[in-house]
Amino acid sequence: METENKKRGNPAALLPILVFLVLYLGLGLAFEYGLHIYQGFYNIPIVVIFLVALMVACFQNRALKFDDKLAVMAQGVGDKNIMTMILIFLVAGVFVGVTGRSSAEAVAYFLLSVAPAWASVAVLFVAACFVSTAMGTSVGTITLIVPIAVAVSQVSGFSLPLCIGSVMGGAMFGDNLSFISDTTIAACSTQECEMRDKFRANFKIALPAALATLAVILAVSASEGVGQLTIPDYNLLLLIPYVLVLIGGLAGMNVFLVLLVGILAGIVITLATGTMDFMTMLSGMGSGASGMFETIMVTILVSAMCALIRAHGGFEALLAFIRRVFRGRVGGRLGVGLLVGAMDIATANNTVAIVMAGPIAKEISQEYGITPKESASLLDTFSCIFQGIIPYGAQMLIAVSTALDLGGEVSAFQVIPYLFYPYLLAVSSIVFILAWAGKGKKK
Repeated sequence: METENKKRGNPAALLPILVFLVLYLGLGLAFEYGLHIYQGFYNIPIVVIFLVALMVACFQNRALKFDDKLAVMAQGVGDKNIMTMILIFLVAGVFVGVTGRSSAEAVAYFLLSVAPAWASVAVLFVAACFVSTAMGTSVGTITLIVPIAVAVSQVSGFSLPLCIGSVMGGAMFGDNLSFISDTTIAACSTQECEMRDKFRANFKIALPAALATLAVILAVSASEGVGQLTIPDYNLLLLIPYVLVLIGGLAGMNVFLVLLVGILAGIVITLATGTMDFMTMLSGMGSGASGMFETIMVTILVSAMCALIRAHGGFEALLAFIRRVFRGRVGGRLGVGLLVGAMDIATANNTVAIVMAGPIAKEISQEYGITPKESASLLDTFSCIFQGIIPYGAQMLIAVSTALDLGGEVSAFQVIPYLFYPYLLAVSSIVFILAWAGKGKKK
C-alpha cells in the first residue's frame, strides 16, 4: 500500500531525457551518415545538449519556485558519491598521463615476444585486456594497440578485421573491469558499491567470456597463414605502475591511495628510464586530467537533471513502466541491463549511459531486491556490451581510422563479425542474471 507522501508517477517529468536523446541521436545520425562528417557523433557538444535538457527540466513543474529548483539541483550535484566520482576521474586522468604510450606498448611487445607467431592475434587480445584493465580506458588502449595490430596483420598474414576486433574486445574487457575505468567509477558511485565487491561480481561474468573469446580467436587463427614477427625493443620496468595499481585494487586498498602509488611509481620509472623528460611528463599529467573535464561536466549536469526529474515524479513513472514490463527477479535485472544498453545506443558513450541510468537503476534495484554490487556490475557490463559493438562508437571509429591512417583497408562492418568478446559477454551476462536471480527474493 502506498504511503501518502510517496511521489506520484509523472511521465512528463521524463521529457528532459527524451529531449537529450532526440537531439543527440538525431544530430549524430545526421552528421555521421547524412553529412558524412568524420566522427560525426563526437563533433556534437554533448555538454551543450545536456544543458538544453537541464533547462527543459527547469521549466517543468511551475508549482516549484526556481530558487527551490536550484536547491534540488545543488543537493543532487553535492552528493558525496558524485564528488567522489569527480575526484577519482581527475586522479585517474593524471595516472594515465604519467604512464604514457610506452608502457602500454611494452606490454604488447613483451607478450608477442614470448608467444609463438601462430598465437599472435590471441596475444593482441590478451595484451589489450591487460592494458585496458591497467589504464582504465578502452579508447586509449585501442589508440595504442591498434597500430601494433596493423603491423602484426601486415607481417603475419592474419586478416586485419580479425586483429582489430580482437583488440577492441580486449579493450572492452578492461573498460568493464578496471578499478580506474570511468565506467567502473560511475557504476560504483551511483550504486554506492565498493569497487572490490563490484569487481568480484563482474569478474564472474567477464572471465568466462574472455576465456571463450580466446578459444574462438585461436580456432579462427588456425585457418590463416602466419609469417615471422619482428619485435621492437621495449622496457619491462614500464609495466610496474600498472602492476601496482592492479595489485592494490585487488587487495581492496582505497582507490585514491592505489592511484597515488601508481602515479609516484610512474614518475620515478618514467624519469629514471628516460622515457619522458620532466616537462613532458608534467604536460602529460595536465592533459590526462583535462581529458576528464567533459566527463566531469556531464556528470554534474546529469546529476542536477536527475535530481529535478526525481523531484517531479519521473523516476516513479519509469519504475511503474518497468514493473509492468519486467516481472520477477530475472526481469528486474534485465531491466537494469537493457535500460543502460538503450542509453548507450542513444549516446554512444558508456560512461554517460551509466551516469544517466545509474539513479534510475538504483531505484529499480531497491524495488527488485538487487544488491549494489549486482546493479553496478550489470550497469557496467551491459554498457560495455553495447558500446563494444555499435559502429558509431568512439572505440570503433578510432580503431578503423587509426588502421586507415596506417595503410590498412578496413571498415566498421568488416570488423563487427569479429567482435567475439562483446557477443560472448552478452551470453555470459544472461547466464549470470539467471544464476543471480535464484539467490535472492524480490522485496
